[in-house]
Amino acid sequence: MTSGEEPRLYVIGDIHGRLDLLDRVIDAVRRDVDERGPNAITVTLGDYVDRGPDSRGVIERLAANPFSMPYVALKGNHEELLETFLAEPASGSHWRVLGGLETLHSYGVPIASLRLGKNYDQASAQLQRALPASHREFLKTLKYSYTHGDYFLCHAGVRPGVPLDRQNHEDLIWIRDGFLTSTADFGKIVVHGHTPVPEPEVLPNRINLDTGAFATGNLTCVVLGEGGPRFLRR
Repeated sequence: MTSGEEPRLYVIGDIHGRLDLLDRVIDAVRRDVDERGPNAITVTLGDYVDRGPDSRGVIERLAANPFSMPYVALKGNHEELLETFLAEPASGSHWRVLGGLETLHSYGVPIASLRLGKNYDQASAQLQRALPASHREFLKTLKYSYTHGDYFLCHAGVRPGVPLDRQNHEDLIWIRDGFLTSTADFGKIVVHGHTPVPEPEVLPNRINLDTGAFATGNLTCVVLGEGGPRFLRR
């Protein structure tokens, strides 16, 4: 590949605290880059935290850019939940049932009282103190979307009928209804996660990479920009 060609994309689906799986994908990307050349960009689709056992480790790894190329980190709804808990501790009653307890535990925040629906203010303050500066910066700089060639990348999807450059941030990280069943041409192929599927979905208007890594042990990485999608084998 020459320097004048458009970089290919390595796109990684929802990680959800599975540092072990992320490290395997990082190794697979490195091997592929060694074989095919360095003209590439890596994009992660969000949901780095919650549910899996090592949210802290995932953020630590990604904040340091473990890829030998430019890296774009997108925001998922679970990063939004974490940030909301820091600002509004009462939201912990909702976050805790969506995997927030696992994230808090990974940062060393006691969770016994949270299981009983108590002490959200205290836990929020403890998480504030436990978050390293590099983690705060990583979360602050997450993007809602990324456009590359024929592809539009975001965490959850897009609102049909709305131009890609006018999408609502809430839809980009939360949408399911209306998007998943749409056969509309969105203008670009939407590459997303957010809704777990047994195997990656490759449809004419979208590609879903969320293969439920935290529960299935299958973290998906697709390579785009060399014709059709190519999935890395780990």
